[in-house]
Amino acid sequence: MNIMSQAAPPYTPAPGRLNLAETLRMLVNDGMVHKLQAEQLFKDRRLDSSDTHPLSIISEQKWKNLQPPHKTLSLESLTAWLAKRAALEHYHIDPLKLDFGAIAQVITKAYAERLKIMPVKVSNQEAVVATADPFYTDWIPDLERILRLKIRLVVANPKEINRYLPEVYNLATSINIANTAKAGQVIGVQNLEQLVELGKNKNLDANEQHVVNIVDWLFKYAFEQRASDIHLEPRRNMGMLRFRIDGVLHQVYQLPAAIMNAITNRIKLLGRMDMVEKRRPQDGRIKTLTDEGEEIELRLSTMPTAFGEKLVMRIFTPEILVKDFLALGFSDKQSAQWTQWTQSPNGIVLVTGPTGSGKTTTLYSTLKLLATPEVNVCTIEDPIEMVEPAFNQMQVQQNIGLNFADGVRTLLRQDPDIIMVGEIRDLETGEMAIQAALTGHLVLSTLHTNDAPSAVTRLLDLGIPSYLIHSALIGIMAQRLVRTLCVHCKTPTSISQERWNELVGAWKLPKPEHIQQANGCLECRMTGFRGRSGIYEMLPINQAMKKLITHDADLTSIKRLPTSKACNHC
Repeated sequence: MNIMSQAAPPYTPAPGRLNLAETLRMLVNDGMVHKLQAEQLFKDRRLDSSDTHPLSIISEQKWKNLQPPHKTLSLESLTAWLAKRAALEHYHIDPLKLDFGAIAQVITKAYAERLKIMPVKVSNQEAVVATADPFYTDWIPDLERILRLKIRLVVANPKEINRYLPEVYNLATSINIANTAKAGQVIGVQNLEQLVELGKNKNLDANEQHVVNIVDWLFKYAFEQRASDIHLEPRRNMGMLRFRIDGVLHQVYQLPAAIMNAITNRIKLLGRMDMVEKRRPQDGRIKTLTDEGEEIELRLSTMPTAFGEKLVMRIFTPEILVKDFLALGFSDKQSAQWTQWTQSPNGIVLVTGPTGSGKTTTLYSTLKLLATPEVNVCTIEDPIEMVEPAFNQMQVQQNIGLNFADGVRTLLRQDPDIIMVGEIRDLETGEMAIQAALTGHLVLSTLHTNDAPSAVTRLLDLGIPSYLIHSALIGIMAQRLVRTLCVHCKTPTSISQERWNELVGAWKLPKPEHIQQANGCLECRMTGFRGRSGIYEMLPINQAMKKLITHDADLTSIKRLPTSKACNHC
């Protein structure tokens, strides 16, 4: 068959289902594909009886677009081209922005699967429906008459429709059934303003299969969206589900309060927590697998609030424990400095920064490098962040009187070479950590301060004598996590020296030769940022610093000493 035999610029296919021949004819007509390539593909696939969408078949060929800038014809770019050809909006289906309940009520699952369409938005006036066959529109008048809504058609990736269509309806069914289910009374204070409706019981069984489906969906999409934390937050009438992605919280979904309680109970059950106890905070842990078979560890924390039990899950993946400090964001100079500090036979190295600044990742990555068969690495943590077989980990147990100081005292009897203390919170812990450093051990620990020089005054404020700090402290590193620009959509830009000085503030970093700006694409969820990297301030305890560390040390004088402030992106 001659692909161009029926082509007349501009070629538009007849109304109906899009087939391979018509799609190739349009691409050749638009000067995007070689005619001979198109004819050969048609000959190879004309007897193919599979239900594969033409765009999927063409994207598998990985042809280069003949039009500048000659990029590969991916499925997403072909979908965008088809949407432009049909004069419709190109729509990317984001599962975290779909209102499952409202969507599932527009049309039945069977009807959607038969027409290969998927509702994505619903309002009082219109329903937005995604399709990969923009020229097949015979069904629109009938559906508009039945729904009494205006149908607005958008073009979406056929693979996204095939994937999310069954998931949306299955999840909507689970939410609907779970919301109307009856179960036994859940004991415990859940809501200070709980409405008592006589004759009605809205509590759900955490083992209900539909609740299990919702929890599985929750984990699956959190992993896919690179979330670092999952927040389940009860409100007066609804529960709120939020993901923290690249350090920023995104609202994902609102769930009825009864379902939120059931989800929390299900997760507490998986984390071996006391499901009945809702008045006290609890900690737990879950280990699971992604669809690709990768191990994921979740650390659970519950907190009683006015409207019920709030649950936060922190997600840890093995891949964050990198072996290369440059991958963490260290500059070459800082990487060499950090390696020198952590290879010292004895002494104490402090890492400071606020919660969520990457201190755990830095310390675990360091310990994993240091934990060779020739050394004994021990840790005392509250709680154990990630279970790592390469070293011996002990958890603080306040209920039995096992605190950080007692933990360090115990570790010193375990013939350790390297000790990691989760946090120096008080004088006793600080003295024990320094005692360990002075008796021939390398000690790594954390403090919560805003910068590296403040760690010195914090130790002095705790009551640790200055002469002990002189003798034991090797260096202090402060760190933060910053979002990095998406490599798929960042573009060069220019910036004045004054604006640069305003942005970096007290860090006083030199202005780089090349500066990039964020734009936004599907890879970064249109934010312009994808992933995070560390920025570090390193303060070595040299002779000049030791002279300033006295019992009445002046923080301003310490800050005047030069420190290493940089990252490997500048």
